[in-house]
Amino acid sequence: MHIGCPTEIKSQEFRVGLTPNAAHEAVTHGHTVTVQAGCGTGAGFSDNDYATAGANIADTAQEVFAVADMIVKVKEPQAIERAMLREGQILFTYLHLAPDPDQTRDLIASGATCIAYETVTDRNGGLPLLAPMSEVAGRLAPQVGAWTLQKANGGRGVLLGGVPGVGPARVLVIGGGVVGTHAARIAAGMGADVTVLDRSLTRLRYLDDIFGGVFRTGFASAGNTMDLARQADLIVGAVLVPGATAPKLISRAQLSELKPGAALVDVAIDQGGCFETSKATTHEDPIFEVDGIMHYCVANMPGAVARTSTIALGNATMPFMLALADKGWRQACADDPHLLAGLNVHAGHVTYDAVGAALGLDIMTPQDAIKA
Repeated sequence: MHIGCPTEIKSQEFRVGLTPNAAHEAVTHGHTVTVQAGCGTGAGFSDNDYATAGANIADTAQEVFAVADMIVKVKEPQAIERAMLREGQILFTYLHLAPDPDQTRDLIASGATCIAYETVTDRNGGLPLLAPMSEVAGRLAPQVGAWTLQKANGGRGVLLGGVPGVGPARVLVIGGGVVGTHAARIAAGMGADVTVLDRSLTRLRYLDDIFGGVFRTGFASAGNTMDLARQADLIVGAVLVPGATAPKLISRAQLSELKPGAALVDVAIDQGGCFETSKATTHEDPIFEVDGIMHYCVANMPGAVARTSTIALGNATMPFMLALADKGWRQACADDPHLLAGLNVHAGHVTYDAVGAALGLDIMTPQDAIKA
């Protein structure tokens, strides 16, 4: 199979979909790899690194899309990239389609087979291709939240860890999954007073057993969430419903109940955001204010630490990428139901229930797509 990797063009996105190590593995498996010149620069990989790994170097994205049977990326394809997709081509990347009808429409029209990192599963019910970036985003959330809280940035002027004689900031993390756990660990490590909320009692018991004494846990009822939100200096939204639009946890009307200058960090912004007032921002212009509350809603947070993120993501995606290339997407998905769970669009049809439900579209079952 011919595997292609273009340079990411989303604003301030420095990651790359294919590391030189992954390119080398693909070539070793007998595949051809073409990458766009400069695609790895932001993550610290040179064109020579890819050439040494056995990859071809193309000058433009158009050349990559024209020759590749499978496109491997990081972020969802932008409009100019979607126009280059063709019928029968495989796209393997993050998609986040539920809150993005324009992208969904274009992918349907392309006739391509689109497999989303964020809905690939594992035998334990986890999301192995989302987890590495969730870990990164979770660890970044207290860091960017602390920056947002600085007075010069419009925040409350509160130091996350406090100082002797002055108490620490109160941090509320809504969601006790991968993002929330890492956010809570880092915030507590910075000296903050941290509470994590979740609706799963099993998850809360686990967090309390492992981290009891490091941070507190609580049940994420609407009332309890707002009681703690009113006391918080920093709120991290870390709720994920796989493949679906994120639930709205704090409404605009409720912003008036928060502390003036409090910071909201919405890690769920790729899935539409879990605060009603959230809207996607960029690393270049990351924060905005609504009713005196500061919002940090960068849609590609891990892109800020591109080298770490690229290597972590590459480690996770490589086995799936090789399976798709070695077997073809149909056989690879037939052999692995967890990879099949990543199939979101095929040959003009949505193939993922949560995306169809969010956008009001009929779906083709993934099993039928394999046979189509």
